Amino acid sequence: MTAPILRTRIKICGLTRPEDVDRCVAEGVDAIGLNLYPASPRFVGLDGAVALAQRLPPFVTPVLLFVNASPADVARARAALPHAVLQFHGDETPDECTSLAGGSAYIRAARIPLEPASSFDLLRFVQDFRSAQALLLDAHVPGYGGGGKTFPWSLLPLSVNSHLVLSGGLTPANVTDGIAQVRPRCKTLAVDVSSGVESAKGIKDPEKIHQFVRAVRDADEQLAFSFH
Repeated sequence: MTAPILRTRIKICGLTRPEDVDRCVAEGVDAIGLNLYPASPRFVGLDGAVALAQRLPPFVTPVLLFVNASPADVARARAALPHAVLQFHGDETPDECTSLAGGSAYIRAARIPLEPASSFDLLRFVQDFRSAQALLLDAHVPGYGGGGKTFPWSLLPLSVNSHLVLSGGLTPANVTDGIAQVRPRCKTLAVDVSSGVESAKGIKDPEKIHQFVRAVRDADEQLAFSFH
C-alpha cells in the first residue's frame, strides 16, 4: 500500500488587496493572514479585514494577527469574524492568550533567535502554550515579525510535540528545504509566507504566489517518495 502524501498547509500573510485574496484562493492556499497590528506596513484594520475575509470560500481560513492588542480590540475582532483563527505575535503570556482567544482557536508565534548559541527553549515554549492550536516559528529580529529573515532550521529540537507553522524569510527558492528539515521534527507542518511573495510591502506578486505553492507541493511529493 502506498503511503499517503502529507500535505503541508499554506498560509499567505499580510494581504491588503482583494485581488491578492482571490489569487490565493485560486492557487489553493489554506489560510490568509490579515494584519491588525497598527505599526505594520501591512495593517488593514478591522473593517478592511472583514471586507477581505468576506471574499473567502468555505474551508479557506482567515487568520487575524495581533501584537500586544487590548482585550477590547481582540474581542471586537472575534465578534466581527467569529470563524477566524487568532495569531498572537507579541509578548502575550499563556494566560493572556487563553483569555484573549475566548474559546477561539489561536496560534502563538515563537520568536526563534538567529544565533545558534541562544538559550531559547522551544520545548518549554510548547509546554507553556499547550492550549495553542499550533506554534508559528519566526525569526527573532528587532520589532515584531520575522523581517524576512530565516533562522537556523537545523538547530530546532529533533522532536517537537506540537503542530508547527514554519515562517520567517520563506521564498519559493528555500521553502522546499525548510519543509524537508522541519517536517520530521513535529506533528504536522504548515508554512507561512509574506515578504517572500511580494513585489512591495503588502502587494503580493501573483507569479511568486504560484511558484511558492508549486514549491510546497513539490516538497510534499519529494518527501513522500523518500519515505517509500
